[in-house]
Amino acid sequence: MMNLTLKQLRYFEALARHSHFGRAADACAISQPAMSVQIKELEEALGTELFERSARQVRLTSFGEEFVERVRDILRSVDELEDLARASKERLVGRLRIGVIPTVAPYLLPTLIGNLTRLYGGLDIHIRETQTQKLIHELSEGRLDTAIVALPVSEPSLTEVALFEEKFVLVRPGKDEGKPVPNRETLLEMRVLLLEEGHCFREQALSFCSMHSAHPRELLDGSSLSTLVQMVGAGIGVTLIPEMAVAVETRSAPVSVARFKSPQPSRTIGMIWRKASPLSEQYLQISEVVRQSAAALRELADPTAHNS
Repeated sequence: MMNLTLKQLRYFEALARHSHFGRAADACAISQPAMSVQIKELEEALGTELFERSARQVRLTSFGEEFVERVRDILRSVDELEDLARASKERLVGRLRIGVIPTVAPYLLPTLIGNLTRLYGGLDIHIRETQTQKLIHELSEGRLDTAIVALPVSEPSLTEVALFEEKFVLVRPGKDEGKPVPNRETLLEMRVLLLEEGHCFREQALSFCSMHSAHPRELLDGSSLSTLVQMVGAGIGVTLIPEMAVAVETRSAPVSVARFKSPQPSRTIGMIWRKASPLSEQYLQISEVVRQSAAALRELADPTAHNS
């Protein structure tokens, strides 16, 4: 009978994901030689090779490709058993892996992490900031517990909880302060700066501007909201950013901020997690902390604002 260990399976999954012994070893917090030994022992126990090795990377064999899917199912089930035990406790403790989209993370996380640390002293919080599709994939694979994203994501295996609505504002060069706010039709004639492909905020802004197939000269892509705002300050064009980002991103740029006339463009921010998770009730409690943290930020930005 083969003597496979969970440790070996976790190391194997990490190596399959990173395709590099050094990066996989770092992710598992072990040395590269120790990683190599564990993988070699696993291959010997199975009686076949799992990876094709080269000087620069490792690649799964055809058997390895099939094996990794089964291993991920096993590791996900083991994690759910651990979550089942955690769910029996009164308060959530232990590791909490939260994914956050880049157009929310820099603005919400400082307040959110402070609140979670204060309310849940036993939490070991890990943050993963990346785009929505990657967060969904990592949630499905069990590498994240929950994620804060723009809704809807429309994944049948995931629970979605809407938390708050956030308006978009127009950022223009400082010299445009006081000028009439352009409508959708006028925006079509302007140089609009947007996030690069893959960001959900880009698609939301395009939808508002009715720019599904804009001419390349009319749109310039940036990797972050900060880059977009700085480009606007340099007089290159205009952009849209979420309300939450205004205080941080506009404080060091010569820009002006204006609100669109009703109906204002907006997005719904919420939390998602696997429906099968035994910790669904605890994640619902965490989502309320997210909601309250966002409300506190809005209150600081505008003391007259009401919770949405």
